[in-house]
Amino acid sequence: MDIRIRTLVAALCLGPVLNAQTVLDGAYIKEHTSTRRAIPYVHLREADVMVAQRVWRTIDLREKINHALYYPLEPSQGRKSLFDVILEGLLENGSLTAYDPGVMLQDDEFTRPLTVGQLDGMLNGVDTVWTPSLDDPDVLMPVPQPDPVTTGEVTRYLLKEDWILDKQRGVMEPRIIGLAPLREVRGDDGELRGHAPLFWLYFPELRYVLANAQAFERGSDAGGRSFDRIFQDRLFSSTITKVSNAYNRSIIEHATGVDGLLEGEAVKERLFHAEFDLWNY
Repeated sequence: MDIRIRTLVAALCLGPVLNAQTVLDGAYIKEHTSTRRAIPYVHLREADVMVAQRVWRTIDLREKINHALYYPLEPSQGRKSLFDVILEGLLENGSLTAYDPGVMLQDDEFTRPLTVGQLDGMLNGVDTVWTPSLDDPDVLMPVPQPDPVTTGEVTRYLLKEDWILDKQRGVMEPRIIGLAPLREVRGDDGELRGHAPLFWLYFPELRYVLANAQAFERGSDAGGRSFDRIFQDRLFSSTITKVSNAYNRSIIEHATGVDGLLEGEAVKERLFHAEFDLWNY
């Protein structure tokens, strides 16, 4: 009799847990995006390259069209922000390699890979907060407090890409080479001082992670769009901040404000006409 009672009690306790594991939050299982493979680039021969231009551009996640890269700030309903997807690939899966931007934060040539320990120290930092002592309120005691980098602090991304005119196919296409998340830098007063790159990622390697991560698609919850498709289809807004030049300087170093924006737009116009002129006999 006692065995039957214990069995009944165990069944009643485990029943809700077992039922919760079989509940499907939706009408169907979303498995298409998680098994998708990145479509490889078309092979490009150096002999077919008529024009090549290296461009750096900044993606501002405050713009509405870029919200799919920024939200949700916390993982929700099977979706993550772009930064959370990157963190998972770096710290959990180990499928990505991060590269140090250098002391001056200007090295984007993927020369110094960061170890897991270096990444963990960078992304999961500890801040010191001085609080009054319980024994003597006039004495301040240092108290360590976790200070991790959160999605909300990464409000911009820096892209490095090559625009290539392929005479074999007669197209002008971009090939993204690298991506760097930019963290907000704030002063002691909390005012925004600028943005600094955390690390660089080699985009051809990053594509395999982005292809399996679901992004928000406006007007449909089917989940058919991945982060990789957002970049390959150019479904984002950005501003050109640098073009390869003899002085290796960015646009802001010689043109600021509206003049800098106009120069960036002029670069876009030149890239467009490079393909247009190919077919203008």
